[in-house]
Order: sequence, then structure tokens, then C-alpha cells
Amino acid sequence: MTLLFSSDSDPPEPWRKALAKAFPQMGFRIWPDCGPLEDIRYALVWRPERGFLAQLPNLKAILVLGAGVDGVLADPGLPDSIPVIRLLGAGMPEPMAEYAMYAVLHFQRHMQAYPDQQRNAVWRRIPWPLAGEWPVGVMGLGVIGSLVASRLASFGYPTAGWVRAPRELAGVEIFAGKQQLKNFLARSRVVINVLPLTAETRDILDVSAFSAMPRGAFVVNIGRGAHLVEADLVAALDSGQLGGAMLDVFREEPLPQSHPFWRHPKVIVTPHAAAPTIIAAAEIQVIENIRRLERGDPPLGVVDRSKGY
Repeated sequence: MTLLFSSDSDPPEPWRKALAKAFPQMGFRIWPDCGPLEDIRYALVWRPERGFLAQLPNLKAILVLGAGVDGVLADPGLPDSIPVIRLLGAGMPEPMAEYAMYAVLHFQRHMQAYPDQQRNAVWRRIPWPLAGEWPVGVMGLGVIGSLVASRLASFGYPTAGWVRAPRELAGVEIFAGKQQLKNFLARSRVVINVLPLTAETRDILDVSAFSAMPRGAFVVNIGRGAHLVEADLVAALDSGQLGGAMLDVFREEPLPQSHPFWRHPKVIVTPHAAAPTIIAAAEIQVIENIRRLERGDPPLGVVDRSKGY
């Protein structure tokens, strides 16, 4: 059997070594040097070229190098019969929770104001609310979102979660379904997006969402760039409806140098750095799933294409 590796952001050599140790007889090829296409049984990918996976006649599974699968599912030629398998956690929840906590503290403590004061030698304390007076909302309570919400709740922030269907999470107030979205937004001084990207969640952070939030509220996007309507965010920031935004994901990455986010005084840009995939943890999952597939057992992390995750 042969595995094809294709990623514009992940180094192939750690994967070559790990897979050679687990499967000494497995061939390892790096796109676009694919060799005979009929040899390829597994594709380990991140944002593969559209239409290419459909050309692999003996493909058994598509293994995605991340938790988000929109870059694969967006391919209109994706074979319906081939399972798409995403990473579950893979070391990402903890760093994502750390990023979210930093963002909440940054806005709660008005840290965005102090660099200007320092440049002008201004010694002035800015009053800030206590954690119990700073309600935070987390959109999406999967593996990552649940940890983000639980951590915030443990630090005393009144924390709510918005999900598709009702569920329970200790210490977190749950809002479910479209009918409860505006109430969720209205009670949240900071909204943290950790949703998967689906047809239902695309463009969910738009003018109507920002209008429902308290004036001067903040947005943190660590989900997907296509969740956010960028022009609506800029307008909400310029009008004062929103007080600021911390963004780690974008519709186009790398973010073009001409993009207004780079220079907007109320926007903090980070380069998709909230939580890189931890290769050691991801290797364990990928190897286990290949073993399961070779034995004929169901793999873990199979994507429900009707839901998009």
C-alpha cells in the first residue's frame, strides 16, 4: 500500500519517519510526485488541489491533517464513497483554550489601550470589570469549544455556549438553535467562535450578529475565516458597535498585505497560530486509523458530510 502526502503548510518528513516505523512496507509519496495513481490507498492531506483525489482509483480513505475539513469537502469532485477522517483533538484543545483566555483577558483589562499610553508616557490606570462582570460566549462546544468554555467558567467568567442542539456542560449556560442565537449574543461581552464551517455556519458572524451584541463588545475568531463577513466587521468596529476583534483565521491565508485588517486600530491579527497541530499526537491517530481500516474496523473521526464535520 502507498500513502500520498499533500499539504502546503505541514512538513512531510516527520510523517514519512512515523509511518515507515509503523508500516515498513508502506510507500510514501509527496504530491505532486505521485507516481502510479493506482498504488495510492491513503491520502494524508491539508487543502489538497481540487479534483485530484477523484483521480485515485484505489483510494481507501482521506485522512485530514487537522480538525477542520472544509478544505476537503469544498471539492465538488470528492468521491462520495471514500471516508473523510479528521483529527480529534491532536493536542489542539489546550493551546486553543490558552489563546481564548488570553483574548478575553486582553479585552477585559483594556490592554489594547496601554501601548499608546506607553508611547506617550501617560501614567493612567484604566478601570476594568471583574471576571464575574464580564460574560463570555463560546460558539461551538465540540472537543475544543467545550474545553474553552470550561476553562473560562473555572476562572469565574459567566460563560455560555451556543450549539445546534441542546446539551449540558457543567458551569456553562447553554443556548441551542437559531432561535436562541440572538439571546446568546446579547448577553456576551466577548464572543469566541470555535464552530466548524458548514453551510449553516458560513457568514454567521455578520451585521445581524454584531447588532445583537452589546455595544462595545468583542469578537474572537479561532474557527474558520469564512465564518466572518469581513466588511461587516470593519463597519461594526468603525461605528463603535464593536470594541475590537482578535482574529486568527481568515478567508484568504496568508492574509494579503493590502488587507485592511493589518492596519485597523481595533483588530489584532495572528497568523493562524492559536493551535498548530501537534504532530506527535496526530501521528498516533493517523496510524491507529490506518490500522483499523486495514483490519476492516471502523476508523475514528469519520466526517458526517451532511453536517460538515
